[in-house]
Amino acid sequence: MATVQLLRALFTGALTVASFSAQALVQDISAAFRPDPSNPMINEFVNVTPASGVCAWHIPTICKALGIFSIRTDYLRAVSNGPIRADHTDPRQGAMWKLPSEWRDVQVTHQETGDTDTVQFRMAGIGHRWDLQPRSWVWDRPFGTDNWRDYWRHAPLPCNSTGYAATALNWALFFWIVPENAGICNRVPTTEITSMAYSLTEYAYAIRTPNPLKMNAGQYTGTISYSVGPGGDLDFGDIMMPNDNVLTFNFILDVDHQLKVEVPPGGNRIQLEPQGGWQAWLQNGRKPSRLFRDQTVNLWASSHFKMTLECPEPVGNTCSVRNEAGHQVPLDIAVSLPPGLTDAAGRPVNRLPLLLDGSGSELFQPSMYVDRKPSTLHFEVKADAVAQMLEQPGSTYSGSATVVWDSEI
Repeated sequence: MATVQLLRALFTGALTVASFSAQALVQDISAAFRPDPSNPMINEFVNVTPASGVCAWHIPTICKALGIFSIRTDYLRAVSNGPIRADHTDPRQGAMWKLPSEWRDVQVTHQETGDTDTVQFRMAGIGHRWDLQPRSWVWDRPFGTDNWRDYWRHAPLPCNSTGYAATALNWALFFWIVPENAGICNRVPTTEITSMAYSLTEYAYAIRTPNPLKMNAGQYTGTISYSVGPGGDLDFGDIMMPNDNVLTFNFILDVDHQLKVEVPPGGNRIQLEPQGGWQAWLQNGRKPSRLFRDQTVNLWASSHFKMTLECPEPVGNTCSVRNEAGHQVPLDIAVSLPPGLTDAAGRPVNRLPLLLDGSGSELFQPSMYVDRKPSTLHFEVKADAVAQMLEQPGSTYSGSATVVWDSEI
């Protein structure tokens, strides 16, 4: 009778949380990935940046449909450096907006390993609270003085309307959607504006995050900066002067993976037997052609990992069992993984040999969160070795092997 001891290794991805201190014209954008057993097919980052403004309070359904998020801040303000002329024809001489609405790549870097990945980011909407002198009726085109508010509810092309505006005699809050790669949006008064200020700025953004299943557990950070002011990435024209010339976004992506192995009670002690058990040999005299045992273990996995094999008494590139007299034969160990896990070439893993040099098992990668699915370890002493063992009657062969699931790749 041959027995083999199986040791298990468990790993749970650890999360280290850090944050950037808030500064004027600096905004943190935070996203997190944590496996969700109730939705194993949904493997995406969740934006956990505190929301404010219209997407949080006024038009959440529209924002969700567009995949955008809004932030309202008084860090970014602007004041006019002169009057805004009535019926001006140059958009730069009045109230205008040009945003960096195109997608831009941002490299994010793992804080411990130095691994990198890419976030895509764009600004997708703009709004303000504006205050002006004289009264708000300077905006009376094209709806007339009784409906000047609609002038701000309805966006000028290429911006798109949201239907949101809150107004009073000398101020208004508005918000417009800015499509990808949009040009200038502007408004022209019919009466000269003596002075104008943006006391609040509200912007929307969209973000595309990497595939978290291909990222290491931990925290990734990155930064992108936009120039603000005349001719900059974020441009309010030549009249409305911002209070600073740079707007910086810090990206913080937390990846909290799970890699866990559960061996059932008694499963770390493996007894190898021939097909049909030992009785077939004892009763019929039929010599066994091989000794084997399949051991099921439960697996949780949301990240890539590798598997390694360790043993105190190797034979070639695998482990072994031996008897009291020191006779040693190879013990072959293989693994089958559940659907949703593939090897480095994207193939299903079925009876893949585990070798001491690690070849072939250097990378397994998930296409979904594997939530407590059965995996099988296959233990076998093959026919040639069994024939040798039968030449040692009365012997008990034993040995130990350690199978390691390792997320450190």
